[in-house]
Amino acid sequence: MAGSGKAHLRGDGALLSVEDLTVTYRTKAGVVQAVSNVSFDVLPGETLGIVGESGCGKSTTGRAVLRLDHGAEGTITFEGERVDEASEKRMRALRREMQMIFQDPVGSLNPRRAVKSIVAEGLAVAGATAEERAEVSATTLDSVGLGEERFADMLPRQLSGGQAQRVAIARALAVGPKLLVCDEPISSLDVSVQAQILNLIERLKAEYDLTVVFIAHDLGVVHSVSDNVMVMYLGKICEFGDAEAVYAHPSHPYTRALLDSIPTADHEQPFAGPPLEGDVPSPLAPPSGCRFSSRCPRATALCSEQEPEIREIKAKQFVACHHPLTDAAIAG
Repeated sequence: MAGSGKAHLRGDGALLSVEDLTVTYRTKAGVVQAVSNVSFDVLPGETLGIVGESGCGKSTTGRAVLRLDHGAEGTITFEGERVDEASEKRMRALRREMQMIFQDPVGSLNPRRAVKSIVAEGLAVAGATAEERAEVSATTLDSVGLGEERFADMLPRQLSGGQAQRVAIARALAVGPKLLVCDEPISSLDVSVQAQILNLIERLKAEYDLTVVFIAHDLGVVHSVSDNVMVMYLGKICEFGDAEAVYAHPSHPYTRALLDSIPTADHEQPFAGPPLEGDVPSPLAPPSGCRFSSRCPRATALCSEQEPEIREIKAKQFVACHHPLTDAAIAG
């Protein structure tokens, strides 16, 4: 488990299992390893929140699960079937069960198609009849709050950002998925709309019996929707565990720093730990040993010499750190 960076291992019960996922890009400046030996499982009905700063590899991880990134290596298993070994024909069928919602709702929609056609396009690819497509499109639009007839014939440019994201959600749900990967689904929306979309995703998760991977940089948002949380930094998992446990007692200094950065209503409340120093290192030349060592207030020589293995330090909480914030708990 530790050598591969496995966050938790729950065997045959997992709907989605990812092991040793590595995603490499070649750029003009050199080779970038956006995701490095990341492993995790998601059980049916769970919501896994993936969080971290921009460039940490969280969105790349989500895209790789659906095989949208061609530079991915590793084992991806969905309902016991190897996604990474599936043919293109098989992937077209699997993607009906593994859908993604993207950050830019308007940009993800075909600008020349009406809403009803956009929602039904996956069904058309699957060979559904015109009558079936019309029925499912209408039903699904109604379930996301766009049941009025006027929305069905609109083009994406006529929609607000929140309405466009509802259409994107309806398009994903129309094909009957089991897994929904939400890649920063509210970050481009007005604050007044964000809560509506979050509540909608939560309701639809129960209504459609979905398993969700929710990707965001906002820890407050992730906390509100997730059963488990996976914290990433420079392509690696720092911490993984039960959301309540991680937020109440973070074990990794990076997780602690992220939580300290969340604004609070109490302006008198001091941060619990020292602020981070320096900038995120270039992914072209990540630090040796622990990738967080160059910014960590607890770093020692060991941290720059040896990469920490991810380990379970208490029930439902895993951390990749030589000097976690719960040393006393480990000793006990």
